[in-house]
Amino acid sequence: MNEPVKLTKSKDVIAYLAEKFPACFSVKGDAKPLKIGIFDDLAKRLEDDETVSKTRLRTALRHYTNSWRYLHSVKQGQQRVDLEGNEVEPVTEEHQQHAEESLRESKAKVAEKNKERNKQRQSDPAKREARAKVPAKPANKSKPTNKKPRNKTAKPAPKLNDVELNALSIGQQVQVKAGNQPMPATITEIDKDDIQVRLDNGLSMKVKIDNVFVKAD
Repeated sequence: MNEPVKLTKSKDVIAYLAEKFPACFSVKGDAKPLKIGIFDDLAKRLEDDETVSKTRLRTALRHYTNSWRYLHSVKQGQQRVDLEGNEVEPVTEEHQQHAEESLRESKAKVAEKNKERNKQRQSDPAKREARAKVPAKPANKSKPTNKKPRNKTAKPAPKLNDVELNALSIGQQVQVKAGNQPMPATITEIDKDDIQVRLDNGLSMKVKIDNVFVKAD
């Protein structure tokens, strides 16, 4: 038989109490003022429950009644409840004042801790240096430029003349039109109206006589 899991955290003990006594305890929403002496009732009801010890029960109960949610509920005239949720007695003015004082002190302590924590963060040289090293975000602004785009001056195309087949010879320098611009080439072979040429870049190709020109004088 598995042994019950013993609860060690106040948060878990309070959740356990809210599950066993939902009319008395809660983990969220408005809390109800508890009957004075509720610990004795709990200790008696849970004396055979191995899930939570009396020490943990006392600590959790103190944590519950010191929470801001619970202290807000302690108002004069509000009814205190027992484990079953039965109303047993009203909250007195004295108890309300005590709850309000406890709430102010608790909030003041939290505020002081936050203030001290922020002060330490600001005075910590390592953190300050780390913040200083964070690069600033570049401004998302496009600066107008007065620079005008350079107009590249196109080289003038050489003046070419048509050429007759019988005027060509092997080794002759010619201009071959194989694209938008004529390219210099050397005739390597003549076969009827097909002219084999070698371009200056080393590429060899066959062209028709209509695409072969010579520079004009």
